[in-house]
Amino acid sequence: MEWTLEVIVVPVSDVERAKEFYVDRCGFGCDVDATPAEGVRFVQLTPPGSRCSIALQKGLPPGPGQRAMAPGSLQGLQMCVTDIEAARAELADRGLDAGPVRHAGPNGWQEGKGTETWNSFLFFQDPDGNGWVVQEAPAPLAER
Repeated sequence: MEWTLEVIVVPVSDVERAKEFYVDRCGFGCDVDATPAEGVRFVQLTPPGSRCSIALQKGLPPGPGQRAMAPGSLQGLQMCVTDIEAARAELADRGLDAGPVRHAGPNGWQEGKGTETWNSFLFFQDPDGNGWVVQEAPAPLAER
């Protein structure tokens, strides 16, 4: 049996503002925007080429045995691209400053692409402070 990671809930304070950020600034597609009951809203967004989506929600209590996450408390969400500089340029064209490309060095994060495979990154946050990482991969997912 396969266990596929398909949806990650991202805690936000304003679903509409977050949706606009992820669609307009990050280029995510909107798969679902539903209001199944009064005061309840569920928005599912997917990065281009990804099989895993994020969910923004309002009015839904945590599942049994789970705790609510504060808006902005999710850190380290990671996406992979095959060209980190092109990804940075695309985000900048959409109005999102992801800062410089960085790599992990002997003294922590250093500016510039890494010389090793998998060692080039971008970092950004959504309007609530949820932290994202974009990592350069050596090949598209289907080829790895």
